[in-house]
Order: sequence, then C-alpha cells, then structure tokens
Amino acid sequence: MTNEDIQRRRMHGLYLTRKCGDIEALSRELLGLHCWFHRNVAFSALIRGADISGWKNALTKTWLYRGTLHGAAFDDLPTLLALHKGESWLGRYYEKAFLETIAEEVMRLMEDGVYSRAEMRKIFADSYNDDVIKNIFSPWGGIFVGLAGQGKVAFRDMTSRGFDLIDAEPTQTTEEVLPDLLRRYFTAYGPATLDDAAWFFGFQRDDKKKLQAADLDTYSRFEIDRRTYYCVDDGEDFADIPELTLLSGFDPIIVSYTERSAVLPPEYKKQVILSSGICLPTIAVNGKVAGLWNIRKGEPVVVFFDRQPKRIQAAAYELVDNIRRQTAGRI
Repeated sequence: MTNEDIQRRRMHGLYLTRKCGDIEALSRELLGLHCWFHRNVAFSALIRGADISGWKNALTKTWLYRGTLHGAAFDDLPTLLALHKGESWLGRYYEKAFLETIAEEVMRLMEDGVYSRAEMRKIFADSYNDDVIKNIFSPWGGIFVGLAGQGKVAFRDMTSRGFDLIDAEPTQTTEEVLPDLLRRYFTAYGPATLDDAAWFFGFQRDDKKKLQAADLDTYSRFEIDRRTYYCVDDGEDFADIPELTLLSGFDPIIVSYTERSAVLPPEYKKQVILSSGICLPTIAVNGKVAGLWNIRKGEPVVVFFDRQPKRIQAAAYELVDNIRRQTAGRI
C-alpha cells in the first residue's frame, strides 16, 4: 500500500468520496462531528452529502475526547463518554469533594430551571471568590465539562450556549467499550496507527497500553516508513482522490491523525491551524490542502495559497456558493 492508497482509503471512510445522506448516521460512523464552532457541523455534513434539515436538534452537542465539543447521536453518548467518564481540567486545581459540592449545586439550579452560565455566575457570586467563579464557569466549559462527561448535562441544542439535564450516564468501563470504539475508528479513519488512535481518543501515555492490549490481529495491517497502520478490510472499492475537495473547519481528515503532512503541507500549517488551535475550513486540490474557504456576511470566500487554474478557482467558488445557499438562514 502506498501513501496515495492510504489517502484514498481515508477519504472513502470519512465520506469525502462518497455520500452519507443522514447526519445522525454520519455522526455515528465518524464517532461524532467536531463542533467547536457549531456551523462546522453543518458544513461537514453538507460536504459529505447529509441532509441538514433539523440539524440543530438531530445531534447532541457535548464534550468528548480531547476535551473538544462534538455533535453526537444521543444514544451513542454512554459509549463515547465511557472512555473518560467525567474527567475535567478543574481536577488539577481543586479537591474532588469541593468540585462535587459545586456540581451538586449546579444540578439543583438546573432542576429549578436555571440553564445559563451567566445566571449561575450571579447566583454563585455571593458564596465563592472571583477566581473560583471564573474557573467554574469558564468559557471553556468549567464544571459543565465534568457533568457532561458523566452524561448528566449537554448543550440545549447545536447552537445554544445554555445547558439541559440529560440521562446518558456511562454504565461500562473504558476497557469494555474500547474494543468496539477502536474497531469503529479503524473502520472510518483507517489506515491509521495506534498513536493516531491514542491521539483521537485523548489517551495519555499510560493509557496507550490499553490500545496495545486490544486484539489487533483482527485488523489488516501493513508498514510504511517503520509505522504500522491498521484498518478494517471490507473488500470495498475506493474512488480516486478528487481533484477538488472542500474540508470543514476541524475536518476529521486533518485533525484526527498525529502525522498530517499527507493532507496538510507543512508550509501551509500556520495558515490553516492558528496559534489558538483553531483549524479553518480548507480546500484540497488532489487531496492536499491548497487554500481556505468560508462564508462571511452571507458571501462565499475562496483564497488559494498559490496560483491555481481558473477552472479550479471557479469550481471551488461554486462549491462554496452551494454551501452558502444550503445554509442560508439555517446556521
């Protein structure tokens, strides 16, 4: 297998050379759709052929692996959340008992109909100092990250900043769900390495041993440049790499692997992945990122890093304009 074969197989698995008409099915197969910016979910779905009618409520927006927001099928949450079960960066700064007390107070307020962080900040201001308030109700999630990881809360819909109580508590251990999730990962994202899988699922160094303990003999494998790749060989034929492909912001073909140079040339990395960690929507020419696209003030924007033939420029603009038409008034 060559690097081009890897790219063809990944584009097939990630629905960049075929269509998935249902956004919920797409989310299941890709183990969630990245939505730090909610409109990237709509972009990603449309690029992959999915209908976005009712998309704001079709998926549940919550924190999954790597502490990132994803849109996921609701009944998939207990399995996806079981990998980390309520871990939160707040645990590095506060005692567990203290955080549990805060979480219980937040849950009681939500049961009484208080759903926004702004309201909760005002309520908690009389009992806690400014630093605690700032961290507990941080724009990065704060106490809600841990509650979401326990399957107790999620965002009200894909575009909301407020929360709802939910019942999606994980009932299995990491070891119990990992074999199925790893197979799903290698099916959609393969060929990929164990380091890729560890990165995707947010496993730290010690946790990588859990991946090595999985039954890896059930996967097809091969080596390139001393890296071992795994995938699920289902006998499907894969289409050629398209001449032109739109990729969403935080597109899975870019952010789901430790080695990205096959799709993102190193010379363009800083233009695509900003110092803040934001990954912009891009245009790939023959499978490699060659420019940026977006919709600003209701108008399509296309910028290539280097000169491209007029037909490529025109085709890219038409693809973006099609996204604009389909999302107008919906995102």
